[in-house]
Amino acid sequence: MMAETSPIVEQVDRSASQGWLRRVGRLAAPFIGLFLVLVIFTAIEPGSFPTVRNGQTIAVQTVVVGIGALGMCFVIVCGGIDLSIGSVIALASVAGAMTLDAGYGPTAAMAMAGGTGAFCGLINGGMVTALRIPPFIVTLGMLGIARGLAKLLAGNQRIAPPPESLGWLEGFVDKTPAITWLQVAPAAWCLLVTAILAGFVLRRTAFGVQVVAIGSSEATARLCGVPVARTKILVYVLCGLGAGLAGAVTLGRLGVGDPTTAVGLELQIIAAVVIGGASLSGGEGGILGTMIGAFMLSCLSAGCTLAGIDNSIQEIIIIGGIIVAAVTIDGLRQRRNR
Repeated sequence: MMAETSPIVEQVDRSASQGWLRRVGRLAAPFIGLFLVLVIFTAIEPGSFPTVRNGQTIAVQTVVVGIGALGMCFVIVCGGIDLSIGSVIALASVAGAMTLDAGYGPTAAMAMAGGTGAFCGLINGGMVTALRIPPFIVTLGMLGIARGLAKLLAGNQRIAPPPESLGWLEGFVDKTPAITWLQVAPAAWCLLVTAILAGFVLRRTAFGVQVVAIGSSEATARLCGVPVARTKILVYVLCGLGAGLAGAVTLGRLGVGDPTTAVGLELQIIAAVVIGGASLSGGEGGILGTMIGAFMLSCLSAGCTLAGIDNSIQEIIIIGGIIVAAVTIDGLRQRRNR
């Protein structure tokens, strides 16, 4: 006689199968979206969009959004949000420019930018956990504080350090690198390596498991012994660090510390994470999907520019339409999974 399968085993197998199908579905959507964007703009601009030079430009554009999106992915999966990331990028670029202007090298400037971002993230995480203020409110406040502080430090103008002081930082984001076999800016390769490491941390380490657990159910995670406060603070510090490094990259691209840069960039970064399959309610998301989302937004921006679409229309399509569509899809996905 054949042994009967336990109903509990059948239920576990069914749940595992459904979970696998959900993960595949979350990854399929951004891949399909990216494919459609590439096909559409290749058809519209066949002589300029599918070119090496445009690919190099898109790679550089993806770096800033991608670095910010890596940290934001951890925050959103943990059940939080960081609306201050665009302003922190601007503050970090100003801090880096001031470091160069003071006579220090590009390495010190990048360290200062990264440290500035991490400190802002520490404040965000500390207030969210210690004061139990909703992340939306805390980071909205930091958005104004960081932007105002950037303008104050810069005297409401751009800080332009001596061009020679940029050193390797300028070549780091050069879309036509001196090392020709790299094909794209070294910053793009660094983003790829960082994304692989971030994916490993999120999926294969105890810290990553804790982040997902908190996003799924903070109360349950706390009962299971997960250090909720410490994990949340680390997540916001990581997001701030990513914003700081994005600020250093922005400084290398522009050659100046601009307190008005990255206005509205937080919306693109959040959109990249949500397009990649993350849920704004927490507990779901991944690095691969996030990087696809960031790359898709950069392709969309580059394609609109090549097609001669006005900047105001681009804002409607990229910032407005894409975010609304991504959040709508997330809401439908959540209702379907209930």
